[in-house]
Amino acid sequence: MMKSRSMDEWIAQYALSHQNRWNQLTHTFGIPMIVVSVVLALAAPFVAGLWPWALALFVLGWILQFIGHAIEGKPPEFLTDWRFLFVGTRWWLRKMTGK
Repeated sequence: MMKSRSMDEWIAQYALSHQNRWNQLTHTFGIPMIVVSVVLALAAPFVAGLWPWALALFVLGWILQFIGHAIEGKPPEFLTDWRFLFVGTRWWLRKMTGK
């Protein structure tokens, strides 16, 4: 799926649209909120009461993403290539762990 470039190349390109510290901060919180929301949405059919939490985290996470990009003045990378939706999570992991 991402064979056209190495993961380091994907992340380097992603990072170009995430230079502003406020954009990085909104992504630091927004990306994990979106990831958790997807997990909750998958579990929601089996656990009562999860849908509102999944939806709230998903919406708030995306609001944070778009606020960050408004501050940065650059559009989200996924608007040019949908695969960047997955790169963002890897970028976040690298930022949090340094790996």
